[in-house]
Amino acid sequence: MTRPRILVTGAGGQLGWELVRALGPLGEVVAPPRAELDLARPAQLREVVRRLRPAVVVNAAAYTAVDRAEAEPGAAHAVNAVAPGVLAGEAAALGALMVHFSTEYVFSGEAHRPYLEDDVTSPLNVYGQSKLEGERAVAAVAGAHLVFRTSWVYGVRGQNFLRTMLRLARERDELRVVCDQVGAPTWSRMLAAATAAVLAGVRGPGGFALPPELAGVYHLSAAGATSWHGFASALLALDPARAGQRCRVVTPIPSEEYPTPARRPRNSLLACGRVEAAFGVALPHWSEQLRLCMADLSP
Repeated sequence: MTRPRILVTGAGGQLGWELVRALGPLGEVVAPPRAELDLARPAQLREVVRRLRPAVVVNAAAYTAVDRAEAEPGAAHAVNAVAPGVLAGEAAALGALMVHFSTEYVFSGEAHRPYLEDDVTSPLNVYGQSKLEGERAVAAVAGAHLVFRTSWVYGVRGQNFLRTMLRLARERDELRVVCDQVGAPTWSRMLAAATAAVLAGVRGPGGFALPPELAGVYHLSAAGATSWHGFASALLALDPARAGQRCRVVTPIPSEEYPTPARRPRNSLLACGRVEAAFGVALPHWSEQLRLCMADLSP
């Protein structure tokens, strides 16, 4: 029996790397390196998808340098806005399912509650705007698609907040971390596992079949809430190599004391009830995810 083919973009990133492993039981996972599948090259994207003819396209690649995007809006737009539409169009032509990952940065962060999927979008920066345009490009194709907005993704691979804090804790006596931005840190492995669970739920003998009424945008992030300061404090406490930390204090600071080229939303919380109602999937509390992630670092 032929296994359905699943194309994963961005396999070298923290989420893509986990997706390649999580999706293996569902089909033949194909994950070309960036040199062979560059999201900034639309013609190459079309050629690869047409040649591979996947049953599912999972787009985990993105331009994620939030601050650099302010100076490179064209590069961010090409990867985050144009490429998803190209991939969605090719997927629709094949009758394939398109899975795309987006971000809470499509919102302004001014709400006083977790954001719902249908809340008004209002990005504060170039990165968020480019990701919103990518969502719209995928939806405009009108093929079978799932867009998962997530937040504060981290892992033990790649460049992310967790790895930065662990490095700095070995270099500095004090860490000064923003305390007035709130979100739900989401482990890349849990996000990949949840994605696999959703796809398993729509996989049948003939391949993947997403009911039309289930297509659209879903929020998929950890339960609970914390600040960047709370996250940093928790991960340093759980560091299995904490004896080697030089840092002795994690000082909370307001955003104004850590200026960046790109503005960040103060509230990054996402309400995830829709994905649980539709697919029976819910991610654990952020602190439980962090505990399991840090266990991977144990000798």
